[in-house]
Amino acid sequence: MKVEIWSDYQCPFCYIGKRRFEEALKQFENKDQVEVSFRSFELNPEAERDIKMTQNEMLAKKYGMSQAQVEANSQNLTQQAKELGLDYHLDKVVLTNSFDAHRLMHFAASKGKEKAMNERLFKAYFTEGKHIGDHATLASLAEEVGLEKPETESMLAGTAFTAEVRGNEQEGSLLGITGVPFFVINRKYGISGAQPTEAFLDTLKKVWAEENPLTIVNDPATGDACTDGSCNVKEK
Repeated sequence: MKVEIWSDYQCPFCYIGKRRFEEALKQFENKDQVEVSFRSFELNPEAERDIKMTQNEMLAKKYGMSQAQVEANSQNLTQQAKELGLDYHLDKVVLTNSFDAHRLMHFAASKGKEKAMNERLFKAYFTEGKHIGDHATLASLAEEVGLEKPETESMLAGTAFTAEVRGNEQEGSLLGITGVPFFVINRKYGISGAQPTEAFLDTLKKVWAEENPLTIVNDPATGDACTDGSCNVKEK
């Protein structure tokens, strides 16, 4: 089973949704047969790299919210994250353009460090208030997960992995993905949003059952169904 997760590192629900999915996967009895990969989606591709506005100011301006409404929304998100063991500090996040962070994720994937890099970028943004559009910051984060810092710096200075990011975004558009997080299973089933862990688990079980139906093997001598364990029920 292949699960692709479209997300952006500046999306608070993406980190929450990722963690809920991971909790569901831990409980899924066929988890060893599930391949998870991460796909790029930019919430604001036109954003500047260096933005002076705080997230609270941005939300108030974009959605016409009062400061009290913004703070209440942040508290709700922080509590949801806390229930999953995530430590959000939304008042400290540094708004930026996430394109280079996505390029870094694809670079890490080429080195077998996709999962670790993906997690590190989310934590850096939502917990530590790091500037994930800054190349020096990104190179340091890459080094933390085992990537060579000079090689990472060289990659970031150029245009490598631009095609991978744009390709993911185009694929997402063709699949009808307009918001994140979005989970695609075997390119046939989609789950939108940071659904509860139980919903992810139920979907994994349903998809597995549909794609791996049981075949009853009758007793080869008589043709009858087995009643004493002498023949097997196996998966196709």
